[in-house]
Amino acid sequence: MTEGLLWLPLLLVFVLVTALGWLERRRQRLFREWAEGSELAKLDSCGGARLMAGVLSWCRFEAGQIQEEGSFVIKELELVELLSLHSGEAPLTDESQGACRLRLVGAGVRKDLPFADAERARRWIEELMSRSRCEL
Repeated sequence: MTEGLLWLPLLLVFVLVTALGWLERRRQRLFREWAEGSELAKLDSCGGARLMAGVLSWCRFEAGQIQEEGSFVIKELELVELLSLHSGEAPLTDESQGACRLRLVGAGVRKDLPFADAERARRWIEELMSRSRCEL
């Protein structure tokens, strides 16, 4: 009887890991449907983003659904800055890694797009600036 009770925590861990895996798979499926047909897309722990028909949109996942957080028209893009995610207006240096946000500025509007990885955000800056020039 006691040997059987020793396996109970292992069984609970297995059920928990299975449930978390199912939730992540569901999140990825929702994102894939949302981003279908986009020119550029990302999914990370900060949420998802897509560039479709000249409009950059981003979302987060909440309660098994996609919640749109914002959008920005790329042809109005004037400046993209890489800032720290939680440290106010502190810009990131070239060596900085980890969570950050892109500050999109254009047509009198400033929007922030969160990223979990600074290196990926730097690649997005180049892509967005090249695409904004193509739209002009």
